[in-house]
Amino acid sequence: MDNEIRRELRLLKVYATVITALLGTVSIAAFRQASQKQRFTEIDVERINVVEPDGKLRMVISNRPRSIGPIYKGKPFGYPGGSRPGIIFFNDEGTENGGLTFEGKRQPDGTFRAQSGFSFDQFNQDQVLYFQYNDNNGRRNMGLTIADRADVDIYDLVAERDSITKAIPEGPARTAALQKWAQPRNGVPLAAPRVYVGRDASKAAVLNLSDRNGKPRLRLTVDSLGTPSLEFLDATGNVTSRLPEK
Repeated sequence: MDNEIRRELRLLKVYATVITALLGTVSIAAFRQASQKQRFTEIDVERINVVEPDGKLRMVISNRPRSIGPIYKGKPFGYPGGSRPGIIFFNDEGTENGGLTFEGKRQPDGTFRAQSGFSFDQFNQDQVLYFQYNDNNGRRNMGLTIADRADVDIYDLVAERDSITKAIPEGPARTAALQKWAQPRNGVPLAAPRVYVGRDASKAAVLNLSDRNGKPRLRLTVDSLGTPSLEFLDATGNVTSRLPEK
């Protein structure tokens, strides 16, 4: 009986040793695999989140259904995701600060719509430097815009707008309140395009230089027929002088 017990104890020791060695080998292999850079020749994915070590988003690449909505310091706001296929960038605080989006499809009636944009945002605000392409069944424009924005935190601005839409039902009162909300802050418009270089819907090449209110004051144009012109405008949009003179 004693010999049998000793034999079983020896078997248990051998078993324990083998299991420990196997677990150690698996753990080392798993650690090495986790720490090694992976290489793929092809991958299908609906969304990729690039994050910092602390988990803050740095970039999101996604299809339309899994696209992310606006994020401010790690918190969603404004509107839900699901409408912006492409790439969205985030700053060091986890706030959205630009992106690349694109879409386009033909409608059931045979017409098509397409658009794409590459934008960079002012800190804690919206886009101030952006490339855009818009096409409504062949009526298209594309160009580069440089804009000014008021130094108003976008999170507070959106919260203020949402409080109006929640508190006041649709109608003249809400419209008036939203118009007041959209007025300049400390004399500075919420958004004002300052420089535009592009091609407009009339097929003209255009350079617009605008004042701080976003009103074009100088316009250089080469129209669809190749005719060049230079126009100077006042703050109300009236042409004050033109070269060549008509």
